[in-house]
Amino acid sequence: MLDTSLPLLSEAAACQEAGTVLLRRGDSVDRIVHVMQGRVVLGVMTQGEITHQLGVVEGPFWLEAASGLLGLPHALDAVAETPVQLQYVSVPDFVAQVKALPEASQNLLMDMARSQRQQTELGVSRLAKDADARCAEWLLRHAETNALAGGLAVTLRERKRTIAAQLGIAPETFSRVLRHLRERQLISGGGRVLGLPNPQALRDLAGV
Repeated sequence: MLDTSLPLLSEAAACQEAGTVLLRRGDSVDRIVHVMQGRVVLGVMTQGEITHQLGVVEGPFWLEAASGLLGLPHALDAVAETPVQLQYVSVPDFVAQVKALPEASQNLLMDMARSQRQQTELGVSRLAKDADARCAEWLLRHAETNALAGGLAVTLRERKRTIAAQLGIAPETFSRVLRHLRERQLISGGGRVLGLPNPQALRDLAGV
């Protein structure tokens, strides 16, 4: 796959102590971090500590490479659990290496990056947000312009039970949240098409 001897931003591998914050959720990605040795905790950080853990990775490992490939900010926080040895690769150099691959390999990597990003966002949402916030975020992610609804709307193309499973909540909870959102006039309509009359209020609820 990718060559770990890519052009580095640092002249030599950088060493960081345990407890060092390596990535911050929401920060823009200007370089890709390659963990050569050591363990890193991934999750959601509060007041400088990981309070909701999503997983642990051990080098060699490309840390949050998907965000760099997709041009998106970091989706999670990362803190060194042990002393770590790192290499840094600029995003343009990293992307150039991907574009040098055969087209089929490029497409595969980008599909994997999008899938990983989606799963990471879902995992973080489950850790850090309550059911109402998760549902609001899901609705915004699946919103489309709908002339009949007079603005943004979401078409429920899957059964509510399936959507609830994606959100990590019970089907009864999903139905209850939709009822509460309707009472607060954050969604409208019924059946399989839900209007979103106040997207900004949904964004505030989702924390995005």
